[in-house]
Amino acid sequence: MEDILRGINVAPSILSADFSRLGDDVEAVLNAGARVIHIDVMDGHFVPNITIGPLVVKALQPLVHGAGALLDVHLMIERPEQYVPQFAAAGADMIVVHQEVCTHLHRVLAQIRESGALAGVSLNPATPIETLAEARYSCDMVLIMSVNPGFGGQSFIPTSTDKIARTRAYLPDNVAIEVDGGVTEINAGALVAAGANWLVAGSSVFGGPDIEERFRAVAQAAASGV
Repeated sequence: MEDILRGINVAPSILSADFSRLGDDVEAVLNAGARVIHIDVMDGHFVPNITIGPLVVKALQPLVHGAGALLDVHLMIERPEQYVPQFAAAGADMIVVHQEVCTHLHRVLAQIRESGALAGVSLNPATPIETLAEARYSCDMVLIMSVNPGFGGQSFIPTSTDKIARTRAYLPDNVAIEVDGGVTEINAGALVAAGANWLVAGSSVFGGPDIEERFRAVAQAAASGV
């Protein structure tokens, strides 16, 4: 797990997959080399969309873990502390919560780690990295939203690249950086060069035929930024 956390990884987001053949789509990107599968959980309150819950994580767990990959669960929900145990029990390896909804962020990050998962904290585009002045020492990853959360297929916010660079300079060296929103083969290299090492890719991977080829294109572009 540590090697994957520190490595450069393109994390296909199943939000953009074909849910009528979800297992096949996930298997395709795993076969293409994916070692992180990203799962967006939305509640219709914190973000204006509703997606999936622990049952989908549990259903994918044997396939993903069987391939030696990790399940990266991004909780875009209010009161995430109420659901951390269910997602951890379902097989989540990384659980990411939003700074904007956690009144007691340190407590929630500790809860995630106590559940056996890695702990991540996400920041919306307008949330400064400095809000993590204390929490940066209590998490394994910081996720920078490069779109406003809620829907797939949005365009990358250009100022996010500079925010990633500032985040890398602000965080302890052992804390990884994930970026989510509008990641494509065009900007992947620049995002890695700025300091990100997990790149969430949704429609750029699942948004057309030849999923494996599309994944490899983004992964190759990400590797060019090292």
